[in-house]
Amino acid sequence: MFIRRSDPSLPRPSEITPESVYLERRHLLKQLGVAGLGLASPGLVAAAGQGAAGARPAPANAYTAIADRGNLPPFLAKALAARQRVTRPFSEALTPYEVVSGYNNFYEFGFDKSDPAQNARNFRVEPWRVRVDGECEAPADYTLEDLLAPHTLQDRIYRFRCVEGWSMVVPWVGFPLADLIRRMRPTSKARHVEFTTLHDPQRMPAQHTDLLDWPYVEGLRLDEAMHPLTMLAVGLYGRSLPPQNGAPLRLVVPWKYGFKSIKSIVRIRFLAQAPRTTWQRMAPEEYGYYANVNPRVDHPRWSQARERRLPTTFFSPNWRETLPFNGYARDVATLYRGMDLHRHF
Repeated sequence: MFIRRSDPSLPRPSEITPESVYLERRHLLKQLGVAGLGLASPGLVAAAGQGAAGARPAPANAYTAIADRGNLPPFLAKALAARQRVTRPFSEALTPYEVVSGYNNFYEFGFDKSDPAQNARNFRVEPWRVRVDGECEAPADYTLEDLLAPHTLQDRIYRFRCVEGWSMVVPWVGFPLADLIRRMRPTSKARHVEFTTLHDPQRMPAQHTDLLDWPYVEGLRLDEAMHPLTMLAVGLYGRSLPPQNGAPLRLVVPWKYGFKSIKSIVRIRFLAQAPRTTWQRMAPEEYGYYANVNPRVDHPRWSQARERRLPTTFFSPNWRETLPFNGYARDVATLYRGMDLHRHF
């Protein structure tokens, strides 16, 4: 039986997105015009089928799945239909689909928040292959179908917070990254996992620029990657991922990354040493390897002590306190025991 507990990470009634705002798509999109660089991630979780400490299950009717537009590959349509559904109460209001899919950093498709949704509209993800290599016993080039086939997809509701100072609540569809890692059988030398985004300037027009050192690279320690809350997502709101959100495969680490999350993954590599990630190379003073949001450590250009829950603007913010590890301290703080969190976060 689910017993509701008092928890400082839960929202106050004043933080719930009004139904009138939820329904007004044009009003929402008009409000969301703030640019910036991002990373980080969020607080409260519901993981169907997962028993991770601190996970809070979500309700049967927490959201209505959004129907996919266009033709899905049959294997993906089947996997989405067979996913483990959200079945238990979840107390936070979800961020409207129009906001989640319309307010993005995906620099491969442009540099303003609205650019990815516009410029990725015709991005095709079939066929798609993912190379798995490095310090593992099952290296191969996998089709997306082969990669997903052994896994049952799950609905998971996670807070999604960015170092830019905003947050969302997103219902993802995916499966634990740990399940994939166990299939690949890392060797005793593996300590880190490196992820790489597709590099194809013909399909991702902003890769013709030198804004970033393409392709985009992100990484995790192996123990972070194996944590039960870390997932590979192939969908949100019950449908396949929109291209601007990282289709067909992206990483979701709820206590760390927001827009810094790796999207459109084409390579997963197991390494003995920490990889040099894109933001480490481009802006090491702002975005280190861990790149978490510690509310006690300000970003070089702004405070991390508070965040605004979308959909709001800088002129009508819905402010809330930023929580350590984005509200997941009970689940993940032991991963960083003994570390200087001021230096690493």
